[in-house]
Amino acid sequence: MANKNRPDGTGETGRGNQHDAEIRDDDLERRRRELEASLATRLPNRLEGKDAKPVTGYGQALKLSSEFIAGIVVGVGLGWFLDRVAGTSPWGLIIGVMLGFGAAILNVLRSAGVVAEFGQGGKPREPKE
Repeated sequence: MANKNRPDGTGETGRGNQHDAEIRDDDLERRRRELEASLATRLPNRLEGKDAKPVTGYGQALKLSSEFIAGIVVGVGLGWFLDRVAGTSPWGLIIGVMLGFGAAILNVLRSAGVVAEFGQGGKPREPKE
């Protein structure tokens, strides 16, 4: 049984007798735009897209240097493994270092936004300032 002790005495929860929709789509859109404008004034450095925070100089330097070092380390590791498995020492390591260096340079250029990401049709993204 419905409890008749609700705020409007009907036993229904919610908005009570106001079954007509007072909040229309245009009103919601207006309120959303006002909130967006208010947030834009409070957070002027907000970035759209993948990165939610602006990148500092030290952060960008750490990111680029770690991508460079990681590319070389992976190339050296694969070359060393190839040398151990195939017994081609030192050629696998030499080729691995060269391929790792090339991959590291490509990763750094992609992270900096100079070269397009794979699958973007040759359009580099805007470099970050």
